Amino acid sequence: MKKLRFAIAGLGRIGKIHLDNLLKVNNVEVVAVMDPLDASQQYARKRGIPFVVDTYEELLKVTPFDAVVICSPTDTHADYVELAAEKGINIFCEKPLDLSLKRVTEVLRTINKTNVKLMLGFNRRFDKEFKKVQQLVKNGAIGQPHIVKITSRDPGAPPISYIEKSGGLFLDMTIHDFDMSRFIVEKEVEEVYAKGAVLVDPEIGIAGDIDTAVITLTYSDGTMAIIDNSREAAYGYDQRIEVFGSKGMVQANNNFHDSHRLYNSKGMQAALPLNFFLERYEAAYRTEMSEYINSLLKNTPVPVDGNDGLQSLKIGLAAIKSLKEKRPVKIHEIV
Repeated sequence: MKKLRFAIAGLGRIGKIHLDNLLKVNNVEVVAVMDPLDASQQYARKRGIPFVVDTYEELLKVTPFDAVVICSPTDTHADYVELAAEKGINIFCEKPLDLSLKRVTEVLRTINKTNVKLMLGFNRRFDKEFKKVQQLVKNGAIGQPHIVKITSRDPGAPPISYIEKSGGLFLDMTIHDFDMSRFIVEKEVEEVYAKGAVLVDPEIGIAGDIDTAVITLTYSDGTMAIIDNSREAAYGYDQRIEVFGSKGMVQANNNFHDSHRLYNSKGMQAALPLNFFLERYEAAYRTEMSEYINSLLKNTPVPVDGNDGLQSLKIGLAAIKSLKEKRPVKIHEIV
């Protein structure tokens, strides 16, 4: 079997996850890593990566490779994807491609012209519990879906410096839920109505963002989804999905540190949910990369493509507009 040669651009938390996962795949060789930080470069060198460089331009020159995994800051994604595509290099890119709808459209035009494979890192699609829900819905186990409920709450807010550059709650955090809303029932969203507030940290409001939100989505067939978000859940990383339909309901609940239940005269005690996304979606990160590798080896479509990123961005931009204008916003208004 052909051995694929990979490079990685950006070795922060997600980049390290992808590097370590790729190093465990038999038919993959990681030949180059790019990151400007010395600590990240040392991390790569200790793992035997042949070429470790400071810039993306250097990365594209040092040695031939089949695919690049882009985990650098969001504002670099569009340029990096285009540069790789123009050289005929396949791309796995963490979300989002860009915060600008116009820029994303330009990038996807380049992808279509060059015919390389682009996959976006919406890792929650590959969580086994969420995937099970999607399969049951698709197979008609609950009849016609009527209501989707998605809860996504972080254990703690990120630094203000991150929030200022992230694009805000809807494009940084909720965008995963927007993607899940399409994936879980395979329907397109037609209208978005978002309400938000600053209830966790006043500094987040000063930075121009919110930390708590409830979003109602209406699909093209009139069914609905409800998403609730918070930047801080005192009990841990809260990730749940429910789909209610004409013949029943299916749920996927949190993963916990362990499954113990202690019962005594004071009540019942159980473990808290896993701490954060690195633990909660550890297996999902492995699965998504495995599926990307399979699509390259077998020359089959990637499971999450550029259009999926485009549609999630449109929903996110509609949510921002809805919050500002205090009204429901149709997706066709986002141009």
